[in-house]
Formats: sequence, structure tokens, C-alpha cells
Amino acid sequence: MNILKNIRVASTCIVLACMVAAGCSKNFLTEVNPSNRTTDNYYVDQAGYESLVTSCYPLLRDIAQQRVLCFQGTDVFAAGGWGAIYFNQPNPTGSAFDQFDVRLNASDGNLQTLWDFLYREINRCNSAVGRAPSVQGMADSLKNVRIGEAKFLRALCYFWAVQQWGDIPMPLTETATASLVVTKTASKDVYTQLIADLTDAVAKLPAKQKDLGRATQGAAKFLLARVYLTRGWNYNNSLGGTSADFTSALALCDQIISSGLYPLETNWNNLWPKHNINPNKETETAASSVAVANASKEVIFAIQYANASSYNGDPSVGTSTVGNDMHGRFGGGPSGVAQQSRTSAYNRFLNTVTCTWAAYRLFDPTLDTRYNGTFNSVSYATAAGTVSLASNKPNPQNLTLTYAVSDTTAVARAWNNPATTAAERGVDIPGGTKKYAVVNTNEYMGLGYVGATAYIDNMGWGAPMFWKFFQPGIAYGDGFSTFNDPMMRSAEVYLMAAEAIVKGATGAALGTADVYYNKVLDRALGANSGKSPQRATNPELVNDPITNVVSYRATPANITIDMILDESARELLGEGNERWYDLKRTNTLLTRAKKYNPWIGYGLSGASLIDAHHLVRPIPQGMLDNSNPRIDQNSGY
Repeated sequence: MNILKNIRVASTCIVLACMVAAGCSKNFLTEVNPSNRTTDNYYVDQAGYESLVTSCYPLLRDIAQQRVLCFQGTDVFAAGGWGAIYFNQPNPTGSAFDQFDVRLNASDGNLQTLWDFLYREINRCNSAVGRAPSVQGMADSLKNVRIGEAKFLRALCYFWAVQQWGDIPMPLTETATASLVVTKTASKDVYTQLIADLTDAVAKLPAKQKDLGRATQGAAKFLLARVYLTRGWNYNNSLGGTSADFTSALALCDQIISSGLYPLETNWNNLWPKHNINPNKETETAASSVAVANASKEVIFAIQYANASSYNGDPSVGTSTVGNDMHGRFGGGPSGVAQQSRTSAYNRFLNTVTCTWAAYRLFDPTLDTRYNGTFNSVSYATAAGTVSLASNKPNPQNLTLTYAVSDTTAVARAWNNPATTAAERGVDIPGGTKKYAVVNTNEYMGLGYVGATAYIDNMGWGAPMFWKFFQPGIAYGDGFSTFNDPMMRSAEVYLMAAEAIVKGATGAALGTADVYYNKVLDRALGANSGKSPQRATNPELVNDPITNVVSYRATPANITIDMILDESARELLGEGNERWYDLKRTNTLLTRAKKYNPWIGYGLSGASLIDAHHLVRPIPQGMLDNSNPRIDQNSGY
């Protein structure tokens, strides 16, 4: 339900109706509905009710693409430009969701957009649940499946909303008329409803659905496990959680694993679109690149994009979002040297969020296949071009380089394999010999400034491209990918189980927490399964010696919540819109984000501003303005 939109539209229509009535004939004002179709006479049989439930799916695309509130301000993602802090750029300014300053307030449009989308979706689901008893000519078995889908989707939206805002309005019936009265429901009562809805969905939904993308019993169990896990942590003692919730979460995870329906892919890279590191040598088409990934059995629930005209919707029937934009939102494009513009070669990179230094240094680039699967560390020319070093500062050179298509234009060295001699560097560095820029990890995001001195490098490159979601062959733009967004997959089930066991859950089917954790790790290691990969001991300290490392193989003695969060960062980076929720749930947002996110540590003029009140977001201004009596704002805003 879009509460605010309903209110505004209703008021506007009343005013317009009065104005029109004063100057128009009666015949002109007579409403004619040639088809005689209304919601009350259409959603009454199987065909109508099926279309109602179907309409609950398209908005997931719009909701999932509101990523600012889920990734910015975390340990592994920032809005971008964080190098400005380390390189002493004067008066650096980042995103409000990274710096947590006064700009993070009720007027921020990201808050209003997510709120409106969530409540619009909730109202659709309420309609589907509430109208079901009146539907005629539909087998109860099928009707119950569709009710289970609607309850799953409603629970998913309420779960996102209650984590973002805490106490929230929780209408459970269809809103058909405008109302200014808005009542908050306590978080613990929202969680009680989530568990009731999802328990019913588990009972009603089948193990498999004929149509790809519809909710299944496995998806409902996954979400219910996450709800129990979150309630068990009992944020601010406000969720009604107990230690028994961890055991409930673990039991559901074990059920999903033992079902055998969602086996881990043997090769982690099969989960993502296939692509050549050099776009000039690409052999995959848009369709072939995602064929394997979109069919993966590891994925429990995915938002569908592969068939824009399928039951999941298209712009003509209720959603403005046709394609997936994951390929262009996670930061980083190729070097700017010798590149075509506005083509599908590297497509569009909008940098809504970019990885922090810590995100790169959590991986073992040598042993862990996920490093090269997530990042592309080489940039290639896609057009013939030249670059002059005459304006480089502080080392101008009377040198112009020429590039042919497929020439290397930049290389980003992994943190554990830096260029240590001048001969290993590009000619933009005094003594360098390479025709391309060579960038060490402690130089990611460019120099920009060192003190008051501006640096310019016409060969420079910011950081490796975020490559995990890149789909070749799609039209240039930010929303045309046909890669189905994997919101839930079984690797996360293993990590949730490990978390529950660390928090005291009993009855684990596979043993101790490290067993679940290492299932995910060993798949990622591939041929190196069983070995001990090494991450930087201090991922945030980019000038730490590369010998200062620690293993991230789990044992019964060393596994902790922080270790699991590190592994979920490596395994799930950029997926599921979950990172902010993971850190809030585990009560680590303040510590991990301040430690690993440069903007959060910097805050404002060097004073970090993040504190406990930021663990819930401000209620959007539109909701405040359009409620009577005025709904209470969250504390601290």
C-alpha cells in the first residue's frame, strides 16, 4: 500500500471533481466503463484471482533495486570516493548514509521511495489474502498455494520494513479508501505476525512450483529461519526473542539442506553470468551468458528478469522496472584510456556503492576462486586511442602512448601481490616500464590529493571492476540485464546455521558450526579445498605488511560471529540486499562499519558520528506530514 500516495491522490481528485462539475455538462461527467470490469467483479474467479496474486511479484524488482539503504554505511560498501580521506583531500564529503551526519534525516528521498514501494506491495498482498475466501470456481488446493505466496511476499516486505524502521504501521487488510490515521505496531508484534504468516506459508506452499520465480516451501523456510535468527538476537530487547529462536532457525536450515532440492553448485562461478575478462574476445550472447546461472538449483528464490513478459510482469502491467541493474550499481568500470563510450562492452557503471579497502583484503586472491570471480583486475582497450602524460602531476612527461583494441590499459594488483619495484610499474611512475597503469591496493580510488598537492595521472585507474554480476551482450544502460537476482540461496543457509550454533542452537544435523561454515568455504576454494586461505589480519590497514595474515578456515575453537560475517562478505558480496541487515542483526554495525568503512571512521571533520540511534532509520517526512494525528518520529531524528 502506498499510504501517502492514496491520501494525496484522493485529495487531488476531490478538488478536481469540484472544479470540473462547475463548468461541464452532466453527460460529459457520466462515467462509462465499457468492459464493466472492477476489482470487485474481477477478482472473484480463478482467472481474476490468479492475476491478483501475479501482480504481487513485479514490485519486487523495484524494491530490490533500492540498494542505498542496504549497502551504504556498512563494512564492505561505501558510496564511493573514500580514497579522499586517506589521501587528505581537503574537506571531503561522502554520502549521508556513510557519514551519518545531519543530512541523514526524514527528508531523504531514498527512505520515502523504499517505504512507498514496500507498503504498495504489502497492500497488494493484503488484497490477495483478504479476497481469497470470496473466490469461486477455484480448487482449494491451488487457492491455498496462492495465499501462501501472498503471505510470503507480505512477510518479506514487513521484515525489511521492521528492520529498517523498528515499530511500523502493520495493516493486514486491503486499504481501499484514504485515511490519515496511522498507528505504529510494536516490533515484537510485527515479528509475531511474520512467524505466523511464514508458518502458514510453509504449510501451504509446495516444494516446487511450475512457474519459475514463484515462492516455494523452501523460500518460506529460508525467510522464517532468518526471522527466527533475527528475533533471537533481540535487537534492543524489543523483538520478543529468546535463545530458543536460534534452535528454531537451525532446524529450518537443516530441513532445507536435507531436502536435497538446493545443492551447492560445484563451481561457484556457475552462479553468475558467464563473461570474458576481455570484452573484445567475448563469445557469450546475452541469453547464453545467464543460461546456467538462471537455472542453478542452489538458488532458493530469485527475482525474475529473464522473461520480461512472463507472469512476473512488465511495464504495461504495473512495474516500471524491466531489467536487472546489478551489473552497473556496484562500482568500478574500466580505465578511461582508449575506451568506447556508451556501449555494451563494459556497459554502464553508476557506482551507487563501491567496495571498501577491507572488502578486497578479506579474500585470499591466490586460493579463493571468489576473488577473481567477483573482481576484474585488468582493463582492456575497446577502441584505438592515445594518452598524453604531459599534464601528469607531480611527474609530467613528454610522452604520448598509443593503444590498439585489446591492449591492456591498466592492472590492479591484488593486496598480497603488490608491485614492489619501479620496473613493475607503468611509465606514469618514474622508472616504470609498463605501457599500462599498475595500481597497488593501497592506491585504490586514486590519489586525488595528498595534503594541499593535487595529483593527476592520465593513465590512472581507481580499483578493480565489480565483475560478479556483469552480463555481456545487453544494451547499454543500467536496467536491461536478464540475470535473475538471487535473493536466497543455500550457501547462505549453511552460514545462517553456523551463526545459530555459535549463538547456542542445539540439535545440529551436521555437527559443529565450523562444519557448516567450511562447506561454503571449500566449495569456494575449488581445487584448493581443504587448504587454509589467508586474509589480511587488519583488512582496513592497507599499508600493513602483506605477511600479516590470518587463516579463515574455521575450527570448533576459532569460529566466531565476526568470522562468519567475513565469510558472508566473501560469499554473498552485493547479493540479497542483506549486508546492513546482517550487521544490525548481529549487533556489529557500529563496530565493524566504523572500523572498515573509511567514511564512517572519518565522520565529520575526523569525528565519527555513528551511534546507536542510527540502527533504525528516520520515518520518511511524507509519512509524518500525511498522518493525523502525526505519527511519532524515531528517537534521535
